[in-house]
Amino acid sequence: MSHSTTHEFRRYAEIRAALADPALVPPAPDPVTGPPGASVAWLRATVARFASGEPHRRRRALVEAELDRLSPADLHRAASAAGGEGDLRTRVVSSLAAALDMPEPGRIARDMGVVADAYFGEDGGTEADRAVARLVALLAPGPAEDEARLEAVANRIGLLAQACAATAALVEAVAAAGAGAPTARGLRADPPVRVMRRVAAHATRVAGREIAEGDEILLDVVAAQQEHPVPLTFGAPPRVCPGRAHALALAEGLLGRPMTPFARLHHRGRALLLPNAWDCASAAALAAEGFEAVGTTSLGVAAGLGLPDGAAATKEATVDLARRLGRGSFLFSVDAEGGFSDDPAEVAGFARRLYEAGAAGINLEDGRADGTLAPVDLHAAKIAAVKEAVPGLFVNARTDTYWLGLQQERTAGRLAVYEQAGADGVFVPGLSDRAGITALTAVLVTPLNVLYSPAGPGIDELSALGVRRVSLGSLLYREALAGAVSTAAAIRDGGQVRGGALLYADVQALASGAGSGGRGGDDVDDR
Repeated sequence: MSHSTTHEFRRYAEIRAALADPALVPPAPDPVTGPPGASVAWLRATVARFASGEPHRRRRALVEAELDRLSPADLHRAASAAGGEGDLRTRVVSSLAAALDMPEPGRIARDMGVVADAYFGEDGGTEADRAVARLVALLAPGPAEDEARLEAVANRIGLLAQACAATAALVEAVAAAGAGAPTARGLRADPPVRVMRRVAAHATRVAGREIAEGDEILLDVVAAQQEHPVPLTFGAPPRVCPGRAHALALAEGLLGRPMTPFARLHHRGRALLLPNAWDCASAAALAAEGFEAVGTTSLGVAAGLGLPDGAAATKEATVDLARRLGRGSFLFSVDAEGGFSDDPAEVAGFARRLYEAGAAGINLEDGRADGTLAPVDLHAAKIAAVKEAVPGLFVNARTDTYWLGLQQERTAGRLAVYEQAGADGVFVPGLSDRAGITALTAVLVTPLNVLYSPAGPGIDELSALGVRRVSLGSLLYREALAGAVSTAAAIRDGGQVRGGALLYADVQALASGAGSGGRGGDDVDDR
């Protein structure tokens, strides 16, 4: 008779190692004795799990394809509009089912409550099996011998089961953190899954411990997250929950937390390309070309005034530009260096001025003019102060670990602290390698912004890697300067002028349009 040992891990590094070990998998489901599509046991045996191998990859792809039909922004909108009838789990499931165009969301939610209790419990019972059969018949009617159809519907039901349990717990955790508290803070304090259970499929070694085949592993997520800021709520590479962005959007929608139009641009299936302007004409030209939003470039603003970038020398010029841009009809975000102060209250007051001028977002960086990084707690205090002063302003928290080549291994930790302070998005200029981007997007709670690099991945590939905003930084300004110089030099030297310049009248029209627009009111949702 063999005896298994239970191993408990509480340290953050140990749990990360355990989650990355392919030998450690969720407990095997019970054998299926009845017909397919008619029991909780069949459901457990057929859904995607945090495991390895071809069945897992195929089933995970089914879940990802289902989620790809719906952007997190659209799910947030649907959840925000949902009524308050029923308990929390019913509202979670019915909102998700309706957003995915499933028939009879209310009926699905009622059956899912029974199924989820059995799915995550020890014994489903006859009623839960009947509920599974009803869901299969409703969501994918057809012959029982159609294995592909049944596998697809099982993973649709599995997605709903996870939402019924984990997303409902997520809503409760975020709500418990307090009204207005950042979602990331609630996730760290009270993760929806407090203990993860794994079983060793074969012998392995984790954090110096010998693990025998069949041993049970308990991962104390709550204890681990007290010692490290990066959350484990949605797993860790290489096994990360594919629905984390949707779960967060669903939770915030059900809690009635608003998502501004500018924020929505960061919660779609494709990354937002944010070109950066340096004056009214460049911003208006970009908006006229159809770009959904425009950023500013601190280098362009500073250089145009004969001042150095990053030296906190352009505070008033930045506000003046925001006021001019605010007369236009386009969304814009302001590059504000480090907030032009190390006093969080002063930074908050400056951010309020930008918001009142019409800005939809602000970019705050932790890099300093002397080439060092600001203390992480100081930068987090600035973020928290801004969000308290102007909740409707999208705060993009930038860390310069890659830009300055400092403490790159602490990037995820710094960003996690900024998320928990209230950042709406995070920015890592200089990060362009695919592996690094993938590793970072796997642990973030908010959208990742990177700086476009001609030598790095393109927009489509960055989107596929999980990036949700791509900035051009000072590239357009530098290109404009180079174009002006090369045109002048070509004329001087008798060469050919490249052509393509805007007509005088077109520029006049842009200037006129930028000054006579308006965003249609001061409501937060118009920004």
